[in-house]
Amino acid sequence: MGKKGKKEKGRGAEKTAAKMERKVSKRSRKEEEDLEALIAHFQTLDATRTQIVETPCPPPSPRLHASLSAHPEKDELILFGGEYFNGQKTFVYNELYVYNIKKDTWTKVEIPNPPPRRCAHQAVVVPQGGGQLWVFGGEFASPDGEQFYHYKDLWVLHLATKTWEQVRSTGGPSGRSGHRMVAWKKQLILFGGFHESTRDYIYYNDVYAFNLDTFSWSRLSPSGAGPTPRSGCQMSVTPQGGIVIYGGYSKQRVKKDVDRGTQHSDMYLLQPEDGKEGSWRWTRINPAGAKPTPRSGFSVAVTPNHQTLLFGGVCDEEEEESLEGDFLNDLHFYDATRNRWFTGQLKGPKSEKRKRRRGKKAEPEGPDRQEHGGTSAQEPLEVVREVVTEDGTVITIKQMFATPGPAGKPQSNEEDSPDEVGGPVVEPSPRSNAMLAVKHGRLYLYGGMFEAGDRQITLSDLYCLDLQKMQEWTALVEMDPGTQEWLEESDSEEDSNEGEGTEDEDSGESDKEAGDVLSRQA
Repeated sequence: MGKKGKKEKGRGAEKTAAKMERKVSKRSRKEEEDLEALIAHFQTLDATRTQIVETPCPPPSPRLHASLSAHPEKDELILFGGEYFNGQKTFVYNELYVYNIKKDTWTKVEIPNPPPRRCAHQAVVVPQGGGQLWVFGGEFASPDGEQFYHYKDLWVLHLATKTWEQVRSTGGPSGRSGHRMVAWKKQLILFGGFHESTRDYIYYNDVYAFNLDTFSWSRLSPSGAGPTPRSGCQMSVTPQGGIVIYGGYSKQRVKKDVDRGTQHSDMYLLQPEDGKEGSWRWTRINPAGAKPTPRSGFSVAVTPNHQTLLFGGVCDEEEEESLEGDFLNDLHFYDATRNRWFTGQLKGPKSEKRKRRRGKKAEPEGPDRQEHGGTSAQEPLEVVREVVTEDGTVITIKQMFATPGPAGKPQSNEEDSPDEVGGPVVEPSPRSNAMLAVKHGRLYLYGGMFEAGDRQITLSDLYCLDLQKMQEWTALVEMDPGTQEWLEESDSEEDSNEGEGTEDEDSGESDKEAGDVLSRQA
């Protein structure tokens, strides 16, 4: 009787989910039909591209919800899509940029027939055919932010020939954004996400597989109790051949026009069942160690030793009619072999030779901190550093600092501490929805966003961290958030709708209102 009751309960949940999906689909169908004309207009503009054009360029503009992927064969990172909100409009992109790691240069690559503009999609790189970048789903929205279009298309960028191809196959996932996708053997495995219309939304916990040999979709039906519906979770492949799902975000309506968000912190393992072709099972796992605090909007990458790396995000404090978040820039590692979380502690720069990053004005290329006069507690420390000015002149500066206290510890006055010589510690500012990629043991972080009061700051900086040394971040591209344009909603409603459907064709930008970024973490 107990088993029968559980089965009926499960069927009831499935029926409820199916009913909600039909309801959302019905209401969103009209909205998406309205947006299809706008998307078709943008595709007409893209169709004017008849040849591949590669243009050296400055770093891409600020953005979040893009994808950053490491080329499987070359020393390159590939940035695609994303969005940017300036207070009145959000610009959605389908631009493709390539960052050359060795040369520290950016190139904008314009390829005929690209995917339509989108954000909150997923991109996965596989080595087949000289390297392929697979892109599924994501979203586009109307200029006023009231209507959403969720893609269910699948694209592949052939990296060797620099050609886009839309792969049409039936039986795939419904339109969505905020989902997660990984390469597993010769398949793409996709989980979760959400679909949103003007009045309704639905979160998913379904699982699909796309076969890279047969180009066919199949929906998986894993046994066991799996994660509840969510978006923006961690999804990564373990060394043992399983797939880990951690955290994520979902919301539910508690009363009319009032939603409550949930920042999930549970963890599940999805793995194939032994000896059963195409059969999978869910298992809830409880890792040990220093677990990340609950958050949403975090970013994920996989290290060379197959650990999963988690960076930043936002911890929401949600009331009925307000949402405030504490943005984070911490690092966490999950070791699937030991089923354990570790906090990513940086060792800091070497004490004997402290490097300084180059700033906008005259900054040292990297002072060598030298201690003279032995180890006597009474003798002061002399610190010598060389400053390279803009015209190339090298200036030697000597500074005297008070002696460290007992046991080699500096005095409590931070300004007098020799460890502070060389400037502040370099690190990315706290943020959510940044883009991560790992290449040759180095972690690269691009963009994302944080909030300052009512203002949303979208970032365009690029940082690098050596995951083997774990000493300090290197700023490859810096930006001053204070210089970013911000238009108040009250400035002019007409301005926000002016030029609807027309945009800066050179930059590939289209307009939409941001909506509540934090309430629909992707």
